[in-house]
Amino acid sequence: MTASSGLSPQTRGIILMAAVAFAIQIVDGLAKYLSADYSPLFIGWARYAAASIIVLPYAFARHGRHLFPAERLGAHVLRTVLLVTAMSLYFVAISHIPLATAISAYFVAPVVAMVLSVVVLGERMTTRKGISLALGFAGAMVILRPGVGTMEPGIMLALASGLAFACYMIVTRKAALESDPVKTLAFQCALGAVLLMPQALLTWSTPAWSDLVFFAGLGIFSLIGHLMLIIAFRLAETSVLAPLVYLELVGAALIGYLAFHEVPGPATVAGASLIVFAGLILLWHNKSATVEEPAA
Repeated sequence: MTASSGLSPQTRGIILMAAVAFAIQIVDGLAKYLSADYSPLFIGWARYAAASIIVLPYAFARHGRHLFPAERLGAHVLRTVLLVTAMSLYFVAISHIPLATAISAYFVAPVVAMVLSVVVLGERMTTRKGISLALGFAGAMVILRPGVGTMEPGIMLALASGLAFACYMIVTRKAALESDPVKTLAFQCALGAVLLMPQALLTWSTPAWSDLVFFAGLGIFSLIGHLMLIIAFRLAETSVLAPLVYLELVGAALIGYLAFHEVPGPATVAGASLIVFAGLILLWHNKSATVEEPAA
């Protein structure tokens, strides 16, 4: 038998992870638009609530009363808590420090995730993965050009957000291998909405009818992004997917230009080129692995 001419699972995981970066930036673009009239903490809850309204009926129609995963329930609870924590810490951080500084600190996540994937999951660190990670990090620094200053509380919160997201990526890899993606997503959305309800009540603002479509968009694109993320982690190793988080910077530049008329500068273009090249290194490696795969 000859090797399959289709894409390998690892390559499909990489492609899905790249798509996730852009779906997340659409959500962030909607959140930025809504933040002119609503608290970021309320928007965070609304993101989960809108997603729950969409995914829970579908999960019930597909799985009935067993719409939530029964296996590794502790891991699913932990991954949701970590994701909610990362998002909440990040929203608080950007209320105290500039956005570029917060993002710089937050992007410790891929570095930590790759290290944890080797230590916790036993994944193999290769030269190619290391080069990809280094290029992605270098691209992020070229774009963000963080200044040197004292470690402010807001920076510590952004760092903590990145650490929480790195741990979320590791737990997601372990949980995604054994659970149905729809059940996993339904549980994440429902529990996330419950966990974020207190902060929503404290910052409550009844949405205007004209804004409901944007809140619905938060839920729809959040669902699409997280579903692709869960499937990606079923297909590919965390250490392979972690560097692709940097593609969010490219997505942010595109959304900023198309929606808010923000023109990327030379540093953004140069950094984005490094990030894209980092992803292409992984894609080229997995394409080669597929071609060279021995016959069964």
